[in-house]
Amino acid sequence: MVAGISAAQLFVLRSLQDGTEASISEIAGRTMTDRSSAASVIERLVSAGLVSRATASEDRRRAAVAITRAGQDLVRRAPQAPTALLVAGLEGLSHDQLAMLSAGLTALTDQMGLSGEAAGMLFEDGDDARPSARRNRRG
Repeated sequence: MVAGISAAQLFVLRSLQDGTEASISEIAGRTMTDRSSAASVIERLVSAGLVSRATASEDRRRAAVAITRAGQDLVRRAPQAPTALLVAGLEGLSHDQLAMLSAGLTALTDQMGLSGEAAGMLFEDGDDARPSARRNRRG
């Protein structure tokens, strides 16, 4: 937990801190995760009153998610999200270093028997994780 919320929740909040509304798909893109992982985290943030979710006026099929005043206050007080630090570190690596890291992580997940598993949002805790992700976790 970071500032009373999970690191994944903080990462999503920071992706909304500019104050503009975003769809769940846009938030998934900003956080480099899939739509279902983002939706799960957003649901927790809505329940906590840190983001609001409404129907977009220009497209009634699209959700419009925005950070609330309480969410903005929390972001101002919170330390940097671990996910943001990881992304910044990865952005500092060269193409060759990223390729080596990718190969190593692929080999590791293969050895762990997880190569066929869907990846969730980094630093999701048990409350944020999708039901299938919780069911597939190994001890």
